[in-house]
Amino acid sequence: MTTPDRGRLLLLLLCLPTALVCADAWQDLDDGLDLGVFPTNNGSVTVLRIDPQWWETVALAASALDCSNSTARQWAREHDLIAVINAGMYAADHSTHTGYFRTGDHVNNGLWNQSDYRQAACMEPRREGLPRFVLHDLDEVPESSFKDDYAVVVQNLRLIKKPGENRWSQQPRRWSEACLGEDAQGRMLWIFCRTPHSMHDFNELLLSLPLELVAAQHLEGGPEAQLWIEPTHLEAVGSFETGFMESDANKVAWPVPNVLGLRRR
Repeated sequence: MTTPDRGRLLLLLLCLPTALVCADAWQDLDDGLDLGVFPTNNGSVTVLRIDPQWWETVALAASALDCSNSTARQWAREHDLIAVINAGMYAADHSTHTGYFRTGDHVNNGLWNQSDYRQAACMEPRREGLPRFVLHDLDEVPESSFKDDYAVVVQNLRLIKKPGENRWSQQPRRWSEACLGEDAQGRMLWIFCRTPHSMHDFNELLLSLPLELVAAQHLEGGPEAQLWIEPTHLEAVGSFETGFMESDANKVAWPVPNVLGLRRR
């Protein structure tokens, strides 16, 4: 390659989004478990990619266990889980999930939120022939058709509708984000970004990454957002949230009442 050719190639790489340059940056943590960290212009996006054929999803609620709220790392250590992320936002009682949430026979919140909570995550089917994990858009699939077929059902704010449609208009509010995604192969994606974005911009960022993302839902924002990955001891915690904590000062995980965890099958 001549010097001018090298110069043109370097210029091309510098002009490409960093996430595209790092498209193959997946680290194999275990069978069916991969970690990707994708640099962006102002931070990074951390993604834990999970094959549900290898990993069981566990939903834990303090209301079911009659215990105190805990950080993601504490939930993982106390229940022998390989990774933990928020299960969703919670009410002022610091216990009740803000959408429908059932884990096993325990119903933390039996009411379906009829506002913007247009997506449900379903894990661990109770009968054969169903995917081990799926995100259902509630304006396409009624809850009555699946809610009793899974051991874990959690309703949250929809970010991305199948098959990859950004459902958020632009807004001034920004926050750190923990969210749950589904890719084109039916794998679960646990996604964390400390850098605050509007959800419109965040969705566009996710859709630009090499994730094969087809759907996603919001789990938590601001300082409550967190992700713990035991094999790497990665503890990601959020901070900024418009109107609540407008700084990057938070460095510690906050105790939360409801989480999703992973356990080997």
